[in-house]
Amino acid sequence: MGSIFNALHIGYSGLNAAQIGIDTTGHNIANAETEGYSRQRVVTSEATPISITPGGRGNGVQISEIIRVFDSFVNARYESAAQSKEYSDTLKKNLEELSTYFPDIDNVGIKEDLKNYFDLWQSLASNPSNAAVKVALAQQTQTLTQHISQTRLQIGSLQSSLDSQIKVNIDEVNRIGEQIAEINKSINAAESDGVSNANDLRDQRGLLEISLKKLAGASVFPGKIQSNTPVDSNIAIEGGSYNVQVGGFNLIDGSSFHPIGMDSSRNAGNFNDIYYERQDGFRFPIGELITGGKIGAMLELRGSKMGADGAFENGFFQETMNNLDVFSKGLIEATNNLYAQTATSSMQSNPLSFNDKQTLLSTDENFKAGTFDLIAYDINGTEVARRSVSINSSTVMDNANATNLLSDGTRNSIAEQLRALKDDNNDNNALNDIDDMIVPSFATPSNIFSIAMQGQYESAGFTFAIEDHGTNFAGVSGLNRFFDGNNAKNIELSAPLQNNASDIRAFKSPSDGDNQTALDMVQLQFTSLDFKEGYNKTSTDTIYGRFDNLVTKVGTRTNSAITSNDSITAQFNAIKQEQDSISKVSIDEEMANLIRYQTSYGAAAKVITTIDQMMTTLLGLKS
Repeated sequence: MGSIFNALHIGYSGLNAAQIGIDTTGHNIANAETEGYSRQRVVTSEATPISITPGGRGNGVQISEIIRVFDSFVNARYESAAQSKEYSDTLKKNLEELSTYFPDIDNVGIKEDLKNYFDLWQSLASNPSNAAVKVALAQQTQTLTQHISQTRLQIGSLQSSLDSQIKVNIDEVNRIGEQIAEINKSINAAESDGVSNANDLRDQRGLLEISLKKLAGASVFPGKIQSNTPVDSNIAIEGGSYNVQVGGFNLIDGSSFHPIGMDSSRNAGNFNDIYYERQDGFRFPIGELITGGKIGAMLELRGSKMGADGAFENGFFQETMNNLDVFSKGLIEATNNLYAQTATSSMQSNPLSFNDKQTLLSTDENFKAGTFDLIAYDINGTEVARRSVSINSSTVMDNANATNLLSDGTRNSIAEQLRALKDDNNDNNALNDIDDMIVPSFATPSNIFSIAMQGQYESAGFTFAIEDHGTNFAGVSGLNRFFDGNNAKNIELSAPLQNNASDIRAFKSPSDGDNQTALDMVQLQFTSLDFKEGYNKTSTDTIYGRFDNLVTKVGTRTNSAITSNDSITAQFNAIKQEQDSISKVSIDEEMANLIRYQTSYGAAAKVITTIDQMMTTLLGLKS
């Protein structure tokens, strides 16, 4: 049966509801600028009425729940857009830095150095004996090679910097993952009664969740999605289980956390591998599986798949360095192949990567089937002997026991073809041929191939040269070379020419006024060359064309990243605005709510005052 005290309780319930409404509104206002905070609302319902004739009598108001205004579907789009923007921002930033290493559009850089380099060969062709021009050519060659090496080093440093950043960000992913697992434990405890909502904890988890997606493109599986009917039936909220995956592997499973590992000790290049370790200790490499967020962009640029040599098999930075290496190697080999036609008294190769029993065409080097001529000149520059050396599928460098024979019975090695007893000058004299004038040798284990003029012929002023007919033999081996090195990292003017630039030779035969090699060097810039890109992979282009292709790839990729970033940023801003319209605190709205709750509080207080007066009247009836 209802009583006057029940009426007092009704007033108190209204007072309490208004007080909680004011507290919640104040909480919203205080956190208006807190990142990740979702505004909260008090949901009220009528209290269970008192059963009394003639019907149920009202029993005041009760607080059903305090719920945050949040839409999981909009938030999922926002998190996806934030992830895409972080990925795009990272690509744009690093590609813009990479593009600064190739400033060729402003007539500076490697291409301009190349132009100046070939111009000086032209000057040397006009003045083949001018020492000043030779010094200028040597200096320009060093400028060119240093610029190529510096660019390669800068890209490598940028790649290493990304590796360090990836490690820092993976550590951050693990820190956030562990923190989310702890928050999940707290949420489960706070909501175990089935009535309470851990709103602030869910906001904290949501903020960390966005950070995970921005960092590693994490996939979040929050369990069931249900309509937030008390606030707005169009708004959806999440509930139930909670899992987070990175690269397809569980980082967070409810309140359990499984860290991502990194290890550089197994790699020759000291780059970090990313792995997920199973309970039995087996490691799954997941670098190639992380494709989103900041780390995904970094892996796309740095590379995610490590080769046995410690270099990455993918990654745009690695691809750019590889292209620069291919360009440099092509320039080195083509130049050295031409420079070998300048007559000298001795030649020595670079250390070769294969032994004397391995066939030349089976190596990774850019040897080709064909022939080259070894030509001997007397002191006047007159050709006195010429021998053709052939390379085919069974040719080795120097194996005196080679069983493969050429059609004339000569063992099929470079050295044996030079040692063979032949009448090279058709004078029926067996003592003045190539095999009498020069001595070929292959030294192991250094794998250096040498050709030297016999002492008596050298003292008489005889010299020799290699004239190629498509084998690229001198270019690959580095005999009588102009450039040292075999890639962008170690390309430089050969050490003897650095020490004495006046030794640069413009001639082909050592005769007065001969400038044929210098002219051939000038023509080289317009000649189509074969650039070896890997085993059984070769492309044909000019030196300028090959470099332009490299720079164009960098420029196109950078421009694409900038354009894409503009579009993604605009999309992100639009979705962010939609997210804010739902969850962000509006000070104007909260002030209106504050006035509403203040009025409600005053009215409830008036009810209590009225009941107090009624009780005073009732108690006064005793007199």
